[in-house]
Order: sequence, then C-alpha cells, then structure tokens
Amino acid sequence: MITVKLFGIMRIESGIKELTLDVPNVKELYKAICAQTDRITEKELTGCMVLINGVQGNKRSKLQDGDVVTLMSPVAGG
Repeated sequence: MITVKLFGIMRIESGIKELTLDVPNVKELYKAICAQTDRITEKELTGCMVLINGVQGNKRSKLQDGDVVTLMSPVAGG
C-alpha cells in the first residue's frame, strides 16, 4: 500500500489530508485520488510537485509497497 499526503490547495480543495492506496505508479495514483473526490481534477494533480519518499518524482514514476507520496500544489506570490 502507498501512503499519499496532500498539502496546500490540494488538501484544502479535496478535503483529503492522507490516503492509503494500492496503485503501481503516479499516473494511476492521480486517477485513484480523483475517484475519492470530485473537487479536484487529474489536470490539477499533474501540476503538483510529487515527492516519493522525499525524492522528486513525476507522473511516470513507479511506486512500491510502503512508499510515501507527497503532493504539494504550486505556490505563487509576489
């Protein structure tokens, strides 16, 4: 199982702080998250920074049992 932690706007919009899912890669992870809530889209998730066990990943990254995936929405300011 994969532990998924959402931060920033993704956490606020989805209402999800943490999930446990069984998925083989980040692309499938996005689909599984969208199935949990109708408040965020797969397109929004692809704009997030992906960290897998603290190392940057992307939507093609493979996942293994026990991985912790952190999704952080982009931040803008000025």
